[in-house]
Amino acid sequence: MEKRIGVVGIVIENFDNTYKVNAILHDYSNIIVGRMGIPYRDRGIFIISLIVDGTADEISAMTGKLGKVEGVNVKTALSKI
Repeated sequence: MEKRIGVVGIVIENFDNTYKVNAILHDYSNIIVGRMGIPYRDRGIFIISLIVDGTADEISAMTGKLGKVEGVNVKTALSKI
């Protein structure tokens, strides 16, 4: 299957579930090229942006698991090449 490059944005509204997010990201570390996380303390949220390089199925599997975590919102943009 063809690999794609993309960006994944993650907003964590429930601090208690950050360990679940990190566990999922660890499981998919083979498709993560880069990661930047910023705690937005004034709003009480945490924002993570990822650069990913993997098949659409791999990226969808990761974002699907992330999206099932309570208090976590995920959006993805993938390249067409």
